[in-house]
Amino acid sequence: MRQPPPHAALPPDLKRTPAEKSAAALRGQASAARSERVVGELARRRGHVLLAKRLLPLVALTLLAAVIAWPQLHRDISVAHLGATPAAEPASGEMSNGRYNGVNENGEPFTVTADSAHQVAQDRIDLRAPVGDISLRGGTWMQGKGQRGVFDQQSGLLDLAGDVTLYRDDGTTLVTDTATIDTRQSAATTADKVHAEGPFGTLDAQGFAVLDHGAVIQFTGPARMVLQGAGK
Repeated sequence: MRQPPPHAALPPDLKRTPAEKSAAALRGQASAARSERVVGELARRRGHVLLAKRLLPLVALTLLAAVIAWPQLHRDISVAHLGATPAAEPASGEMSNGRYNGVNENGEPFTVTADSAHQVAQDRIDLRAPVGDISLRGGTWMQGKGQRGVFDQQSGLLDLAGDVTLYRDDGTTLVTDTATIDTRQSAATTADKVHAEGPFGTLDAQGFAVLDHGAVIQFTGPARMVLQGAGK
């Protein structure tokens, strides 16, 4: 029988030593492990993409609903802070057609109203076109109004400014630039020039004070008075 020549080629696996075969097997295992990790990572990324596709529309709808609801929510917060319901669309922190009712320490009811009211502090309210009405003892009545004003709920003082007019139900009218009405004492005062008209005639003075629950009006001089019927 003929023997193969010594230099005849052998299969590759037969040429490898045991150590080389072991190293090749380890490389194969490592390659398979890397492939499994890559496949797992791709699967996780695919899951994240699918989850994002489902969540993003929901988040967008939630944000859109919040944007639509915010103006009404902000308006409700402002109204709740003022403790009243507006009759018209208010600006931020402002109430339209404000109204405050109370009774002073003498049991005389009073009301403060305004076209708009802006609460700037716990007790202070800035008013536009304020009107104060007081029902006095003995059934009489007095009203004060101006272009603007400030009402202090704690002290009960109503400060009026701009074309201020005080009216008493006997026909007496006082016109001045500023005045302060004390709703607790049913009094009013000013240090500005005043023009008064009434059943007595007309009077111009440097100021006035309404006292004794509206029954007495004191004027500060110098003053000029024309009595009703004095020219006849």
